[in-house]
Amino acid sequence: MTRIDAKFAALKAEGKKAFVAYIMAGDPDLATSAEILKGLPAAGVDIIELGLPFTDPMADGPTIQLAGQRALEGGQTLQKTLDMVAEFRKTDDTTPIVMMGYYNPIYNRGVPKFLADAKAAGIDGLIVVDLPPEEDAELCIPAKAAGINFIRLATPTTDDKRLPKVLQNTSGFVYYVSVTGITGSQAAQVADVAPEVARIKAATDLPLIVGFGISTPEAARTIAAVADGCVVGSAIVKEIGAGKSPAEVLATVAALAAGAHSA
Repeated sequence: MTRIDAKFAALKAEGKKAFVAYIMAGDPDLATSAEILKGLPAAGVDIIELGLPFTDPMADGPTIQLAGQRALEGGQTLQKTLDMVAEFRKTDDTTPIVMMGYYNPIYNRGVPKFLADAKAAGIDGLIVVDLPPEEDAELCIPAKAAGINFIRLATPTTDDKRLPKVLQNTSGFVYYVSVTGITGSQAAQVADVAPEVARIKAATDLPLIVGFGISTPEAARTIAAVADGCVVGSAIVKEIGAGKSPAEVLATVAALAAGAHSA
């Protein structure tokens, strides 16, 4: 059982929805990013989604693109991101961390070495948005063999014909992208999300988490209520980009988490 599996089992036993928070590793700098990362569990975050900065983040809107640029300009690398996770694990061995990014940095490192290093650092799951199910042999299946969940995105355009392919080797949870488009571009609408969540849950036993378009505690509560939890990214990253202190950022996260947990 991975940390992700254990976390969902514990939340289910408590009758609670999951709150997932996204931050970009190294944004605005390594020290600040590490401080925020360390504070997320106490702010109510159940699962941490840690962005790996990349030069061509095609799924990300301006807010997260800028975060990636800030991180890269500050010298953030894949190795420094793994080191951040290893440091976090010295004081927290239970909060799951999912690395979200693109395949190029992983490919450059070499899949076997990356998976060994990620596992040793304490990474629990991967979301690699530019690797479709047709490329599962490339990273998804080796990751599962290494004990790392490979989390797949389902979207409003994932129809019933495509869905079984998307779910085939997915583990940990399914990430439902609530809007068509990039992160931070529009608000998730519960009337649109609820039937899609029901459709996907009918095809899998995995927990289903909804992300993209959730920016307020009320939205977190509303969306989490129709799923197994929700993800907030751009709204948190925006606070970091505005130069807020780690304490201020974590207060925003705590309010969002409280919203999701009240669902």
